Amino acid sequence: MEISAGQLAAIVHGTVDGDSAVIINGFAKIEEAHEGDLTFLANPKYTNFVYSTKASVILVRKNFEPEEAVKATMIRVEDPYATLAELLNFVNGQRAEKMGVEQPSYVSEGVTVPSDIYLGAFAYIGKGVTLGKHVKIYPQCYVGDNVKIGDDVILYPGVKIYHDCVIGNKCILQGGAVIGGDGFGFAPENGEYVKISQIGNVVLEDNVEIGANTTVDRATMGSTIIHHGVKLDNLIQVAHNVEIGESTVMAAQVGIAGSTKIGHHNMVGGQVGFAGHIQIGDNNQFGAQSGVPNSVASGKAVIGSPAINGRDFARQVFYLKNIGEMYRDIRDMKSRLEKIEKEKEK
Repeated sequence: MEISAGQLAAIVHGTVDGDSAVIINGFAKIEEAHEGDLTFLANPKYTNFVYSTKASVILVRKNFEPEEAVKATMIRVEDPYATLAELLNFVNGQRAEKMGVEQPSYVSEGVTVPSDIYLGAFAYIGKGVTLGKHVKIYPQCYVGDNVKIGDDVILYPGVKIYHDCVIGNKCILQGGAVIGGDGFGFAPENGEYVKISQIGNVVLEDNVEIGANTTVDRATMGSTIIHHGVKLDNLIQVAHNVEIGESTVMAAQVGIAGSTKIGHHNMVGGQVGFAGHIQIGDNNQFGAQSGVPNSVASGKAVIGSPAINGRDFARQVFYLKNIGEMYRDIRDMKSRLEKIEKEKEK
């Protein structure tokens, strides 16, 4: 891509502050950019890089007021991060689309393969599978019997979807994701553990994205449900019969135990662990590495293990940081009291 700052500003409905003729031919982070790169400022922590970056153009908010001279041309927009996302999606969309059926691949008898599909080499399509329009199934994917896949779905290399699962429209599954593996169900019997058959399935609603090597277990009975617009990062474990509400986002290494229900629009940091059979409300924020043993109402911001209110957690951290000094003060007070007591005895 090669475009001038002025042309780009017209596309993104921004205003140019600087040289509108400067040419952009790449993208980079603000601290790593070079001449010809477009970068952006969305997080105030990176403001100092505005004055030192080698980027040719910076996307900034309309109300951004620099405290010193800025060498780069600025394009002022409502939301720099959202604007950058649109541009990156546009550039990515210019890549040549993969089409057709590569060999060797296996499609079970009776499965209808739409003409606009991409089916990569060594992919396997089981019996009774339904494939939507404009689906892309990359090499070494496995799609089990009776799976239903909606329109505009992308399965990147090595995705595994077990039998009877349902994938909605415009879902993206990154490499190595496993949908519909058995839930962790075992019954103790005579000193051993006997496997409980998992006869349910997994349902991904529309616009769900599943990260690389993330696993979503099938339900023991019924369905494990990932609702519309949920985004799961890499290396997440979702256990059997879990339900995740729409537009919830989760960072890497989150673990959700069986039958837990999570509401909509929750934001979950990395390595958060949810106990099983609890209810999580809507619009919550969970700090990284939080341990959540009990149900949480809506509109909370919690952190810690066990997870507590964010302000209470900050107070605890403050006390812990100062506990050594507090201990010394108490020891000194105790010593002085002992001296006073001895003097009284005299």
